[in-house]
Amino acid sequence: MQKTLKRPISISGRGLFSGEKSSMTILPAQADTGIIFQRIDLPGTPEIPALLDFVQDSSRCTRLGVGLTSILMVEHLLSALFSYEIDNARILISGPEVPSCDGSAKQFVESIETTGLEIQEKPASVLSLESPVFYSCGDVHLVGLPSETFKISYTLHYPQSPLIQSQFYLYSAESSRYKEEIAPSRTFSLYEEIIPFIEKGLIKGGGLENALVIQGDQILNPEGVRYKNEMVRHKVLDLIGDLSLIGKRLRAHFIAICSGHASNIAFAKKVVSRFQCLTY
Repeated sequence: MQKTLKRPISISGRGLFSGEKSSMTILPAQADTGIIFQRIDLPGTPEIPALLDFVQDSSRCTRLGVGLTSILMVEHLLSALFSYEIDNARILISGPEVPSCDGSAKQFVESIETTGLEIQEKPASVLSLESPVFYSCGDVHLVGLPSETFKISYTLHYPQSPLIQSQFYLYSAESSRYKEEIAPSRTFSLYEEIIPFIEKGLIKGGGLENALVIQGDQILNPEGVRYKNEMVRHKVLDLIGDLSLIGKRLRAHFIAICSGHASNIAFAKKVVSRFQCLTY
């Protein structure tokens, strides 16, 4: 059956890219509503559905928008909502970006578990992959295979980083595993790659409090990593958030090699046509 939140969730913070403060309230929503963002700080409080058709940019994060109205960095929040099978929610947000929190989905998960879930009276829609789907672009590859459950196998390869090198992670959809093994993993960047973006003003709210920064074979964050393979776990977190924009629960095994937001979105669009909608 479909699910929503039992009670509203409120979270405030600063955007990683915009650097602007934002406040967000996630409200329970009626069955068949889906996930909808609403910019309550703008005239007319425009709505933006969390669906692939509304992706405006996916270069360094996933941006949803309608016309000139947009929301930045939706992937971490959507990853948490999807992993707890929350089908319906209305996200009221004042500001251009979802709060970055600590760069992970940890705070979102803690808030969801504190608030609790409500089972609704309508069946959920589940999209089940019946045949393989492939996407390749250079060194980036994504594959979708039929599966009775939702799984992700991710291989990360950073030969330019002596610390990251190659990492692999297999995730099988269980909310307890997501909470313990995926949600706390933070967004990361190599120091050499991030500095030019900071200097150009493209990342105005980034810092060691909301991102993992790697320089050579060192972690610059004083507390170090939360997992030895935190980087590949965060890539799994991102991929879940991007795939959630398909707008349904998913039954498939997704295999990804070195994918990022742009390739995740391109792959998700290719996948949609290969699913059969099953209602339970």
